Formats: sequence, structure tokens, C-alpha cells
Amino acid sequence: MAGLHLEEFRVGSVIRHGLTKTVTESDNMLFSVMTLNPQPLHIDFDFASKSEWGKPLVNSLFTLGLMIGISVHDTTLGTTLANLGMTETTFPAPVFHGDTIRVETEVLSVRESKSKPDRGIVEMEHRAYNQNGVLVARCIRQAMIQKKAA
Repeated sequence: MAGLHLEEFRVGSVIRHGLTKTVTESDNMLFSVMTLNPQPLHIDFDFASKSEWGKPLVNSLFTLGLMIGISVHDTTLGTTLANLGMTETTFPAPVFHGDTIRVETEVLSVRESKSKPDRGIVEMEHRAYNQNGVLVARCIRQAMIQKKAA
């Protein structure tokens, strides 16, 4: 698997993920409908046109999921046992249809489990930027990660 084992995470390292995605109207509508979120700022073009933004905003939970999803191949693919939490999640700027999102991940801390010798906890900060380099999302994520097999 492409994911890192606990021993491979280095505090302070920053991973700039190569995968990017241009967010489409379809992405936003499908996610909003699938999650039963009828917020008109996401799905009603007329309503959104009268907002301060003048157009629909991409659902922020889609942005959060995309940000973490983009990071998976380089960080936790096949090595994560559980997400333990996502804290300090912020969306400092909106995402719109047509924005292209790129992500970087910084490793904040790594520690072995106190109760299970085959794993540990990694704390990472994910940051998502649009095509103009504007920070659009950020969160600190705690994940339980496997150690390499002995």
C-alpha cells in the first residue's frame, strides 16, 4: 500500500500532494443531495445569486472530505486503522464551481499507542488551496496508524 506506517511519519515534514481536483457543479449538487443538505446557498442558483457571493458556494463538508481524500494516497492508504478526530476545522475562503483544489499535509506529532504495540497516533494538519493559492480549508486530523510488521 502507498500509505505510510507509523515509523515513516516525521514531525515537521510537509507533503505536497500531487493529486488535484477541479470542483464541478455536479460534485456540489450530488454531495448536497446525498447528505440531505437543502441549504439554498449550495443548490439554488437564484437564491445564491442574491447572496454576497452572487453564485452557489460549494458545500464545506464536501471541501473537507475532498481535502482529506486528496491526502490519503500519500499518507494513510492501507495503513490507517481509524480516524480519531478532526479538530480546528476552518474554511477561511469559499470554494466555487470551477475551483481547482490542491492540498498539503504537515505532520504535527507522532506517538506510539500506550495500549496496543502494533499502532500509534499521528496528528496532521491538512491545508487546501484554490488555483489562486488562497487557503480555502484547514483541519487538524488525528489518525490511528499501523506500525510496520515485525
